[in-house]
Amino acid sequence: MFYKFYEMNHALMQPWRTMAEATGMFYRNPANPFSQTKYGRTMAAWAEVFERTTRRYGKPAFGLNETIIDDKEVAVVEKNVWEKPFCKLLHFSRALKKPRGNDPKILLVAPMSGHYATLLRGTVERLLPEAEVYITDWVDARDVPLSKGSFDLSDYIDYLIEMVDHLGPDTHIIGVCQPSVPVLAAVAMMEKRKDAVSPLSMTLMGGPIDTRRNPTAVNDLAEEKDIEWFRDNVIMDVPFPNPGLGRQVYPGFLQLTGFMSMNLDRHMIAQKDFFMHLVRDDGDSAEKHRDFYDEYLAVMDLTAEFYLQTIEVVFIEHSLAKGTMMHRGEKVDLSAIKNVALFTIEGENDDITGRGQTEAAHDLCPNIPDAFKQHYEQPSVGHYGVFNGSRFRNEVAPRILDFMSETKTRKSRQKPALRAVS
Repeated sequence: MFYKFYEMNHALMQPWRTMAEATGMFYRNPANPFSQTKYGRTMAAWAEVFERTTRRYGKPAFGLNETIIDDKEVAVVEKNVWEKPFCKLLHFSRALKKPRGNDPKILLVAPMSGHYATLLRGTVERLLPEAEVYITDWVDARDVPLSKGSFDLSDYIDYLIEMVDHLGPDTHIIGVCQPSVPVLAAVAMMEKRKDAVSPLSMTLMGGPIDTRRNPTAVNDLAEEKDIEWFRDNVIMDVPFPNPGLGRQVYPGFLQLTGFMSMNLDRHMIAQKDFFMHLVRDDGDSAEKHRDFYDEYLAVMDLTAEFYLQTIEVVFIEHSLAKGTMMHRGEKVDLSAIKNVALFTIEGENDDITGRGQTEAAHDLCPNIPDAFKQHYEQPSVGHYGVFNGSRFRNEVAPRILDFMSETKTRKSRQKPALRAVS
């Protein structure tokens, strides 16, 4: 009923949003003499703040149409190269005159945790000049009809295995935050089956591999509640008129409420500052606010089975860390990983994934030679700084690319040659 109420409230607010848009257009129109006055800018600001606060934000576009390679502008074309009901695999194809044989082929696994894959736009943009980049573009569960079946953590792992198979040998896989667990599990299953196309390397960034280490507030919440509490309190049916009518989901608007409540005072101040920027006609600052919140407020529903299984396996039972995780009736045996290099990255000030939670992968993968393992902690960044922002661009990304360049072929890894990252 709560989801239906949310949809009804959104529909009822539509006339008011339309009125706010019309008011904003009226007071911003250069032909209106009030547009150049503080009164006119104040009215336009109130109208825009109201409209933005009550709207539903759709999936943003990546908008990566070019990159710079060897000081030259190169066109980039976004291509869908693999597809299943709950995910598309996008390739950012660079229009190069000559192939760059030394550039790594990267499968970037975006989080399926509320926000769209465009959250990693900055990650993709930084890697593009030096890599062939593919990214998982997860589909909003409310847009997937019930006839397409279910999607749980096991399906997630299967999707990753199929994507690596599709991309072929010499693929490097990166799991950002939540995907670190299914990435590690998928690699373990491929290695266990001696799959010829298992990745050359896996990079796990800010992922909850073992949440018993330095638990955060997010981890504590999952520990305090049993799985039935989550089933009873956050799982809802998708209402009409969405294509996924009747599908059980963890709604995006509930996830967004949780995100914002963690730093509510900061968001309130940001809204106030945005209003004042509009009144003062500070266009650059206002545009930065729009860009950030257009991305941050765009959220997607997760299937109930995926969300509940993730909570239970990762945060309550710690199955992967304890060696008890199962996939399609088979044990996920991390000791089977021998030929895939491992790089883990954490942020010093991460308040979502505690320090050491990702690094735990090294202890859990005892048969990866030490020369194939690296760990790096980025100083002075929180969770998002691990994969976005200036420190990612200047300090984290170069280390990832160096790590990959030293893991070129499976044959070369028989004689460890990786240098340590300081």
